[in-house]
Amino acid sequence: MLCQNCKKNEATTHIKTIVNGEATEAHLCSDCAKSLGYDGVFSDFGFNFSDMLSSFFSEPVIAGLGGRSLRCDKCGSTFNDIVRSGKIGCGDCYSTFYDKLLPSLERLHGRTSHEGKIPNCIVEVPDKTEKEKLQDELDEAVKSQDYEKAAELRDKIKEMESEGK
Repeated sequence: MLCQNCKKNEATTHIKTIVNGEATEAHLCSDCAKSLGYDGVFSDFGFNFSDMLSSFFSEPVIAGLGGRSLRCDKCGSTFNDIVRSGKIGCGDCYSTFYDKLLPSLERLHGRTSHEGKIPNCIVEVPDKTEKEKLQDELDEAVKSQDYEKAAELRDKIKEMESEGK
């Protein structure tokens, strides 16, 4: 997505503002975000958020990079840049530096794939009723053109309905 301000660079900052119940959103590139005053979002917290993220990368990793300079094709970041700044350059960096980022992501998140959560309000879905099972069998019998079996199942279902089950 392009920056909504300059319409030239890729948007890397998403700003959502709510004033008097009216929500507005802006997608900005880093240059426009800085010029509009959105460069120090975490400065009021008393710590540098980038330093915290870079602490998940161990120093031996930086030292072990030596002369290798693999760069992201999209943003030009090197893995060394990511380690020092604590910031991933762009979405493509995840695939470019996957092998090097994996241990840090596992330490940071505890796992590498999103497993999701089941909300507390959802309870287990009960098993199908006898009538629903018979209906499934009836559908299968019709598909396979076994009309005798389909007629028997239909009669069983009607009998169950008349009994109120």
